[in-house]
Amino acid sequence: MTGTAVRLAALGVAAFAAFGVAPALAQPAEPFAGKTVSVIVGFGPGGGYDMWGRLIARHIGRHLPGKPSVIAQNMPGAGSYVAASHIYNAAPKDGTVFGIIARDAALGPLSGAPGARFDATKLSWLGTPATETNICMAFHTAQVKTVKDLYEKQLIVGDTGPGTGTRQFPQVLSAILGMKFKIVSGFKSSADVFLAMERGEVDGFCESFDSVKSRRPDWIPTKKVALLFQGGAEPNAQIKDVPFLRDLARNDEQRQIIDFLYLGQGIGRPFVAPPDLPPERLKMLRDAFSATLRDPDFAADVKKSGFELDPADGDHLAALIKKIYATPRPVIDKVSALIK
Repeated sequence: MTGTAVRLAALGVAAFAAFGVAPALAQPAEPFAGKTVSVIVGFGPGGGYDMWGRLIARHIGRHLPGKPSVIAQNMPGAGSYVAASHIYNAAPKDGTVFGIIARDAALGPLSGAPGARFDATKLSWLGTPATETNICMAFHTAQVKTVKDLYEKQLIVGDTGPGTGTRQFPQVLSAILGMKFKIVSGFKSSADVFLAMERGEVDGFCESFDSVKSRRPDWIPTKKVALLFQGGAEPNAQIKDVPFLRDLARNDEQRQIIDFLYLGQGIGRPFVAPPDLPPERLKMLRDAFSATLRDPDFAADVKKSGFELDPADGDHLAALIKKIYATPRPVIDKVSALIK
């Protein structure tokens, strides 16, 4: 390089510095390089959502451009409405914050639930590592042993907040089918309800089948709990002898209500980011999420935790949300009135 060229290059660098602009070569090659990404968990420690949130946080950093540090942060409250509202209204729209919320939280804005300060149709849906089957179960010490007993005897169940099926399912089923649930609130996570069942403080729980298998793997095989019924998009073949809730409906209106109420099971363990992300950032997050679900190390970690992978991508979840929001208004109003 000639002396003139060297001087011109030096002048160029000086000009960049004078105007506060770094040369292109000094720009970070990857948008997440040197940053910390936060995964917000909408529940307290120890439950199924917390475990899935931490599993994703442990592996997704390798698949984000720049390989940032990733931390999981619990933000419990109101059945994950607190976390969903924070992600929607306050989190930065640059991909550095996303989180896991209750599968049923999307129903909150539809029903006018207090604290549901977000629009589920505008959230950025990243995907879910698993779709779900919900089971209502009774501890072996409870008087209720079968679904038939539930029409005649009271079952005291724990719930983890207003945005969850742990409260909404027994609440609505008591009203439309005459099941005798008594709901005890105030639990921060499913782990707390499991302990309460073991201590004799509550008799049962309506919870994810996978969560029960993971947190208490001996309960179902040893009949420490009785599975009263299952609910979801379709019967789960692993528990084919357990009554399917939709079959217990006595008329079309009840079936419509049950279908709407349990649509969230197809949402599974949903991960969401703020609305209005730049398209390239949303693509980066979705690509990284999908790559994580295909990662052999992640799959091994999932298996070790007692969970099973049954993923769906962000486009699938967004379409399901649109379907939920297209439910006839009279059905929505009926469910909304029942869960208030």
